[in-house]
Amino acid sequence: MSRSEDTRFLSRASGPTQEHAYRSGPRIVKIETVIPHEVMPGMLAVRVHTDAGTVDGVPVIGHGETYYIPTAAAAVIHDFFAPRLLGSDATAIESHWRFLYERMTAFAGTGAELRALSAIDLALWDIQGQLLRSPVWKLLGGPVRDAIPVYNSCGGPFYGKSNRKTPSASGWPGHGDPGQPGPLEDNWSSMNAPEELAEELVALGYRGMKLWSFDAVYRRSGGQSITWADIREGIAPFEKIRERVGDKIEVMLDGHGFFSLAAARRIADAMESVKPLWLEDVMRPDSVHAMAAFRSQIRVPVAVSEMLVMADSYRQVLEAQAADYVMIDPTWVGGISASRRIAELAQLHNVPALMHDCTGPMTLFAGLQIAASNTGVAFQETVRAHLATLYPSLIDQEVQVVNGTLPLPSRPGIGIRWLPELFDESHPGYRSSSL
Repeated sequence: MSRSEDTRFLSRASGPTQEHAYRSGPRIVKIETVIPHEVMPGMLAVRVHTDAGTVDGVPVIGHGETYYIPTAAAAVIHDFFAPRLLGSDATAIESHWRFLYERMTAFAGTGAELRALSAIDLALWDIQGQLLRSPVWKLLGGPVRDAIPVYNSCGGPFYGKSNRKTPSASGWPGHGDPGQPGPLEDNWSSMNAPEELAEELVALGYRGMKLWSFDAVYRRSGGQSITWADIREGIAPFEKIRERVGDKIEVMLDGHGFFSLAAARRIADAMESVKPLWLEDVMRPDSVHAMAAFRSQIRVPVAVSEMLVMADSYRQVLEAQAADYVMIDPTWVGGISASRRIAELAQLHNVPALMHDCTGPMTLFAGLQIAASNTGVAFQETVRAHLATLYPSLIDQEVQVVNGTLPLPSRPGIGIRWLPELFDESHPGYRSSSL
């Protein structure tokens, strides 16, 4: 049997939790995954098919995604999740989430398993919205705003992209390429012409820009200690931005978790003069106590952290008062279901949430659904190079930032659809499971 004919037969476990998922609603009849190696080799695109027919002439198919080690996430979906999902009620979102979460955490499955659950959860919310002819944010209680403020993460058109049409590695998390001169090459511009980039972004209406200006320092000398020469190198782009545009745009630093507590403190002290909106992941979130110490010893806000994936990790950070903002990636933490719970938990602590996206379009639109329905969300991350160059090869809708905001998604469900041609059964990254 080939991978593209990876048929699974439904296995119904006994017990009320399992059996309840097989009643009342339209059934899940097929699950497809594909890794679009030629566009974003680190991404897994997912479609969940139902027997609900069409709504307003459109087949009811759920769309989801996750990012990093996509072959592993695809294996979890087809080899572990499919027996639960195939034949079951597509609208039993919480039942499926709890069942799969409880079983994968029985063997500490919070890596590929949680990313796989995230992708499926997005697809199920998409199905629910289509069936009810409603954007997901309405189902979550929105709207809470008319438009969603965004900032630009300064990646370029080749950040996350492969030029090869065969399976390839997706790169190391947090290790972006330095870029090259050219249109939308924001990684290169952020280090070599940051003042001009800032001026351009201000003219386009962006509310903020995030730089990775200390990454080269880490790659060159590691992150255990940092010299004053390193500090001057990393802070120079921010100083040039402030000199050119003043306070017309917010600036943020992403440290990608590269630095020790001692080095992070020195970076934070130097960054104080450029008044950043936040410092993000200057050190790894391995220790709640270290994160709390860091925040208490510096005088600039701290964002923690897309690297956290378990809801309880966010709880510990919030209770330790280790963050001024919490960063959530919907396709890593457990989907829309988990993201809304984490955002609400942060709100109880009066800590704003930030929605992460430096990966794929479904991640972006899942974040928009949360931001449209939770007043505690401060910003949605975007990468304008991705919006212009990568996403058009993946989805059926243009995404355009206007005056520093994105509109609330208006289409039923998650708001966008994968291009059907991505799911070519002859593609080397394609898998399918069906009844």
